[in-house]
Amino acid sequence: MTVPKSTAFELSELILRKAPEYLDLLSPDDAVFEKAFDAQLGRAVQGLETNSKNFAPLKEDGLTAALALALAVPCIEVSQQLHSNGHVDITIKIQDCHLTRTKLGEAKIYDGPEWHFQGVKQLLGYSTGRECRGLVIAYVKKANIEGLMKKVRERMDQDLPEQQQGVTTDLPSKWCFLSKHLHPSGAVVEIGHVGCNMHVVGE
Repeated sequence: MTVPKSTAFELSELILRKAPEYLDLLSPDDAVFEKAFDAQLGRAVQGLETNSKNFAPLKEDGLTAALALALAVPCIEVSQQLHSNGHVDITIKIQDCHLTRTKLGEAKIYDGPEWHFQGVKQLLGYSTGRECRGLVIAYVKKANIEGLMKKVRERMDQDLPEQQQGVTTDLPSKWCFLSKHLHPSGAVVEIGHVGCNMHVVGE
């Protein structure tokens, strides 16, 4: 039996057909990269949500561990509690031989807008200003995630916490939005706010 030879070109063609966003994760274009990462993050979040009953006993660290496992694909390195001016809940690195991107994430069990603001403050404290878009992930165990995330967003647009630059903007995924903050480095840091519906009906 003859085994056909595979080439890097054929492999890239296969990836392009089956999961084109994987190649986009290595794009030098920031907008293309963020769109591809959002797609991967969306799948990971949906995986948690469809298993909310199984994950109900988990606290913040356990849920973040599950999210990290779901995010990890060959071109994404995901770690918990790495040091960057403190212990960061989740650190995501995407790299090839020419470019390395780092994302920092702070995860919280939802407990109101003020608690969410605390997550923003922590994330900006971990950031050097060099990383790409950060993440504040809200695991919402209460009912009505739609209304709760809307309330967080409205409060952010009202209070402009942590030197928020203007009002928030939409992200493609449901219960997600984007804010921009002036970092002490002088850089404007983008933060993606991600709502994850972990409510279990009847609990």
